[in-house]
Amino acid sequence: MPTKTSPKGTAAKTGTRSSSRSSARPETAGVGAPPPRSPGRARSDASRVAILDATLKLLGTTPLQQISIESIAREAGVGKATIYRWWNSKAAVVIEAFLHTHLSHTPMPRLGSPREALIRHIHLLIDEYSGWSGRVVAQVLAEGQGDPEVLREFRERFWYGRRAVVREVLEDARRLGEIRGDMDAELQMDLLYAPIYFRLLMRHLPLDKKFADSHCAAVMQMLTPPQAGAVAPTAQRRKTA
Repeated sequence: MPTKTSPKGTAAKTGTRSSSRSSARPETAGVGAPPPRSPGRARSDASRVAILDATLKLLGTTPLQQISIESIAREAGVGKATIYRWWNSKAAVVIEAFLHTHLSHTPMPRLGSPREALIRHIHLLIDEYSGWSGRVVAQVLAEGQGDPEVLREFRERFWYGRRAVVREVLEDARRLGEIRGDMDAELQMDLLYAPIYFRLLMRHLPLDKKFADSHCAAVMQMLTPPQAGAVAPTAQRRKTA
């Protein structure tokens, strides 16, 4: 008896085989075999990439506030309906276009110790935010102050996922005793990121290698587990004062 396919997805379709070769449809032609890629799907993927590329191009020359779904569609050579097939707002398109390049440029290294990985990641982030990516993020955050939906999109599409990765590395560092475990992990992440975003938004000082070096040195000093006896001199001074 043929296995029934699930209406909720293609997993069941690609994992079954019809009992009759003559009646087998393409999607059930072999166990684990991907369905044939139709010309329609290829055109659809090409349109999606064209939309992201067009958005990136516009962001290079146009402030975010002046970009619209219409301008993205015009630059990509598609209709607005094609954009709304994947994204429900301009903010969603812009954030995904940003992620399209940003995540590959600011990875979390997996070589060396967790503490070293955090330091390397922060250096990569500061270097990336000193250029185009930083300008885009600053504009997204600025627009989000008047439109909560923009901030929601930014948090859900980027912020939460990035912090989940950093939390995993922090937990490894805490477990190995490389950073202190008596401080809330959320606060530790804020200590890592807050000075970077402050400079990004205020633009009072540069995001450069000198800042990256000093910031990492300072925050890692704060996160270093207290040494045995480090509090004793202070306690002793209080007793003799």
